[in-house]
Amino acid sequence: MKPESLSSSDARRCPECGSNRIMKDHESAEIVCMGCGYVVIAKLADQGPEWRAFDAEQREKRARAGAPTTFTIHDKGLSTTIDWHDRDIHGQRLPQGQKAQIYRLRKWQRRIRISDATERNLAFALSEISKITNNLNLPRNVLETASVIYRKAVKEHLIRGRSIQGVTAAAIYVACRQCGVARTLEDISQASPMDKKEVGRSYRFLIKELHYFIKPVKPGKYITKFCNQLTMQGNVEEVAHKILFAAKELKLTSGRGPTGIAAAASYIASVLTGERKTQREIAEIAQVTEVTIRNRYKELVERLQFIIYL
Repeated sequence: MKPESLSSSDARRCPECGSNRIMKDHESAEIVCMGCGYVVIAKLADQGPEWRAFDAEQREKRARAGAPTTFTIHDKGLSTTIDWHDRDIHGQRLPQGQKAQIYRLRKWQRRIRISDATERNLAFALSEISKITNNLNLPRNVLETASVIYRKAVKEHLIRGRSIQGVTAAAIYVACRQCGVARTLEDISQASPMDKKEVGRSYRFLIKELHYFIKPVKPGKYITKFCNQLTMQGNVEEVAHKILFAAKELKLTSGRGPTGIAAAASYIASVLTGERKTQREIAEIAQVTEVTIRNRYKELVERLQFIIYL
């Protein structure tokens, strides 16, 4: 193996000649100056594994690393499980006398994974969070963020006296807002057993007690969601974003709900591109009233009429 040069972060100065041209020799386990040949460091420790692998199959068999840690499991995925197949490491079936012993070990190992009330609370709540995020098809980062938020609430003793399902739904809504995923309180409440009023109450409680600052959702996030749910073409979404950008320039989005202004922009774009959708269809998807869409529609048309005709 040829010696390779050190990176700038690992660079050292030669104490003999003061040169920075040094290199690491893996064969000799030394760091040598390329100017004068002085050995700066000898007997380097190899930080790699003690085994060698010559293909991917050998590497997988010999590697001893486990699964990555995750906040979505109450023990962060660090615990082990005893397999139910009653086989040893070589795949051979266990003798009849050892099956009862393994059964008892498996039962007690499952019991001690949840040792107190806090872990029992986390185990139930994190399973609820996973269930709701799966129902809403939310990305993995939202699931991890919601799990961290709920863990913070448990650490601050905010769960006592409140519904676990309500706090989990609120944590998911906070995670959606932090990660920029367009989901409304209605979407969260429909996927959870709690109603919108309870989810909103728990959301405000978490925001206040955990000192979170949640930015308003941008209307552009909702335009993408509405166009996907209405199965409209990409040019409709593009025109809707242009209308929304022009409305921002004229300060027409200030003080308006993001869902209403996004629904109105989507409606105008559908009319301009010839793929017309009714106000009722968009209102049902956006979960706003038709009156709201008409009011936002009139404001946009009056101020952006010259842009629309172009």
